[in-house]
Amino acid sequence: MSHNSFGHLFRVTTWGESHGPAIGCVVDGCPPGLELSESDIQPFLDKRRPGTSRFVTQRNEPDKVTILSGTFEGRTTGAPISLMIRNQDRRSKDYDEIRDRFRPGHADYTYDGKYGIRDYRGGGRSSARETANRVTAGAIARKILGEDLTIRGAVVQIGRHMVDSKNWDWDSVEKNPFWCPDADMAELWADYLDGTRKSGNSVGAIVEVHASGVPLGWGAPVYGKLDSDLSAAMMSINAAKGVEIGAGFAAAAMTGVDNADEMHMTGGNVTFLSNNAGGILGGISNGDNIVVRVAIKPTSSILTPVHTVTAQGENIDISTKGRHDPCVGIRAVPVAEAMMACVLADHKIRHRGQVGT
Repeated sequence: MSHNSFGHLFRVTTWGESHGPAIGCVVDGCPPGLELSESDIQPFLDKRRPGTSRFVTQRNEPDKVTILSGTFEGRTTGAPISLMIRNQDRRSKDYDEIRDRFRPGHADYTYDGKYGIRDYRGGGRSSARETANRVTAGAIARKILGEDLTIRGAVVQIGRHMVDSKNWDWDSVEKNPFWCPDADMAELWADYLDGTRKSGNSVGAIVEVHASGVPLGWGAPVYGKLDSDLSAAMMSINAAKGVEIGAGFAAAAMTGVDNADEMHMTGGNVTFLSNNAGGILGGISNGDNIVVRVAIKPTSSILTPVHTVTAQGENIDISTKGRHDPCVGIRAVPVAEAMMACVLADHKIRHRGQVGT
């Protein structure tokens, strides 16, 4: 199996399966001399960790990260940084009944068709558990980006219930289990997801990530565009089915006048009167906030029986037991933040290599 790496100069390779002994990643291209310890990474893993509320999977993983290489006396050496997280709450027996059954919406059928073998225990390599590795890499990427660049994400829609932008409050994001910027909507989501979970079903979500403090000039035409790399990174997240930059698909309904981010000089600096471009023009950052939205499909593992087939070609019904998120989009927030950080760190290093600053 190839293609387990992403990035160019800041490059991340992930490894491990959902029910294997451990998962981890190798980060190559990190500059030397940065302060780095497990305590710098753990807070981001804790944001993604399962079992933190009734609205996410109850798999009880501490997700404690160990740095195996690439640091000395608390600083990066420039060598590859190897990171590992032990899997401690594996219940592989939950999947015995589906070992020969293809779960609709999962990668079971395609993995089996491509490789002739699949790890049916929680999806193996295709499991969203792999995304914990991306979060560890994202924590290192944030070190490269520095404190002047801020990345933060939120869930802006669950099912058909969307946040009202007029009520957006970043301070609310850390105060509810949904990373929701609207306190009133968070209360509605709680009741909605309780009903969804109890019915044995699941729903999708939209995650929005903002990066502020990105300078003018990151990204390279024509095949190294910042927005194309961000789109690829976000689409690689498990269950992602769509990506928007700035106004995204809504731009198709705008006129040129509506869509134009008019420019103005303020205190000797160029400012934009709107941000339909999402902070990127011609594949290059324009100095405004970078705004990316990711559509996450409903969790495919559900208790409600659905039609499928077996590896032997039989038509059957399947109900997936185990511990699953009623809305996997909730835990996608720190993952999307991490992918944003990794792409921006890569482009920062690439920009410096090309223009020297």
